[in-house]
Amino acid sequence: MDAMFSSCGLQTLPTEFAWSPPCLRALTAIQRDFEIDDEKLKRIAARFEEELYEGLSKHGENLTMEATWVHGLPKGTETGSFLTVDLGGTNIRVCWITLRGRGCQPEIVQKLSHIPEVVKTGEAHQLWGFVADSIDHFVRERGLHCTASSPLALGFTFSYPVRQDSLTNGRLKTWTKGFDIKGVEGEDVVSQLDKALRAKDLHIDVVALINDTTGALIASSYMDAETVIGAIFGTGSNAAYMENVGSIPKLKTPLPPDTPMAINCEYGAFDNSHRVLPRTKFDQMIDRDSPRPGEQTFEKMSAGLYLGEIFRLIICDFHDHGLLFKTQNVSRLARPYTIDTAFLSALESDTLPNLVGKFESISGVEATLGEVQLLRRLAEVVTTRGARLSACGIAAICKKKGIREGHVAVDGSVANKHPTFKSRWAKALAAILDWQSDRERDPIRMVGAKDGSGIGAAVIAAMHLRY
Repeated sequence: MDAMFSSCGLQTLPTEFAWSPPCLRALTAIQRDFEIDDEKLKRIAARFEEELYEGLSKHGENLTMEATWVHGLPKGTETGSFLTVDLGGTNIRVCWITLRGRGCQPEIVQKLSHIPEVVKTGEAHQLWGFVADSIDHFVRERGLHCTASSPLALGFTFSYPVRQDSLTNGRLKTWTKGFDIKGVEGEDVVSQLDKALRAKDLHIDVVALINDTTGALIASSYMDAETVIGAIFGTGSNAAYMENVGSIPKLKTPLPPDTPMAINCEYGAFDNSHRVLPRTKFDQMIDRDSPRPGEQTFEKMSAGLYLGEIFRLIICDFHDHGLLFKTQNVSRLARPYTIDTAFLSALESDTLPNLVGKFESISGVEATLGEVQLLRRLAEVVTTRGARLSACGIAAICKKKGIREGHVAVDGSVANKHPTFKSRWAKALAAILDWQSDRERDPIRMVGAKDGSGIGAAVIAAMHLRY
């Protein structure tokens, strides 16, 4: 079992602490349930490729493969100053971005604010009032001038599944990332934001509605011409790439077949029909208790919003079977989403004594060094599976498009902050695409996205205005 998991990026079993035979048996069972070997990876990627084609062919498929109406990659000559807003899963970020062309780092002035829980589960007027307030405060603080005759151009990053008929409108299909706001699904989010801006007498025109994955693709291409895919491995999981209009049968448009179109895959919903992903009982619990059961199957197994919760469910299961924290009060640990993915990152990077204190501050449980060592192993199991799954969607895009080399521009907290995600992802991608991984020389390799949600929105706004 150790050799098998070492090949997936896990460490060998520790020798410092003696775990009981029942504990070892439980750990072995967890490892077996979460293991995805190379052959299974290839089967998942093959099914992923099939769903890419299905989503391009007709509406209503698992992968919605949304046309973004971003035609082509930037030339690198786009310049100007733009207001951008990024409504993410945790924060809202308002920026004033000045583009100076490829080779010159864009200038960014920004303000980040936490999205209150009451907004995430409230009503439409609360959401758009909050967004408009955030923009209003930023514009006033920075002394930006906008008038009816000279409005500010806004690039709006809205990282949720939308159906777009143009670059400046999009109807929300379903909330993800734990949001459940009434009165927005099925509505044009740009129109709703415009109404809130007008209510505050803000002369701001939304000139581009984008997803963070499309932003990652465009922003990175603006600075790096070798960019072929943009991806997000953070709160959610998704990717974007360039497709030809002629390869999108469901898209009824007079545009020439060879016209490039950025596609937002929305592949967090991969395998909603449960044909290939190896779901465990913990994955089923996550889905059952989520705001949208039956949706976003892939995301719930691989994205940062859920990895910490999967881990929490496992250690609670160990406790229920008398294998962890036997004399401890675990009432705080029993609360959903008590543990986030940041703690999983710490488990694989910090020292055991430090982790004892961190775990107690999070959970109220005073773990022994041996128990923390076991927590580390369980975290490795969960995050290794997440990294390996994350490679499948990228591999499927590469196989479909015949991409043999280039950069995958990646943003998101998991990719940026987890200490081993990138190496495990690279090893899995190499296994699917049949090469020996040597991260710095891999023909297709991950690079950091250049602030897709901000710079990407500004670049797309500049492309649109020039067009």
